[in-house]
Amino acid sequence: MTLRGIRGATTVSADEETQILSATRELLAAILSANPTLRTEDVASAMFTVTGDIASAYPALAARQMGWDLVPMVCAREIPVPDGLPMCIRVLVHWNTDAPQAEVQHVYLRGATALRPDLVASKQVDTYKVNT
Repeated sequence: MTLRGIRGATTVSADEETQILSATRELLAAILSANPTLRTEDVASAMFTVTGDIASAYPALAARQMGWDLVPMVCAREIPVPDGLPMCIRVLVHWNTDAPQAEVQHVYLRGATALRPDLVASKQVDTYKVNT
């Protein structure tokens, strides 16, 4: 089995706990949907980052609310790159899988689609929704 990385990102419109948790749940649900063989027990770990304008909640809490109780997770602050995308939540999921790298689907939602237009051009990732 190989360790693969799944990248994802989304944005919120305000630094509010409910928005941060809802957007993170939506992002993780989209990652699960885009990678149908991904099971929680195959997630080795997850790293979340937020831009400096987000401080009201840990995105990892949303993952825990979705049942990722045994997954090691950490949250960190993004480096403050000038003209970087504001109000952004990013995740790197480490996945134990036999899937080849080319089959791993990365997910960018909302304003974060601007980060990797090459990965979202052929997909409508904004259609992924989760109950909040």
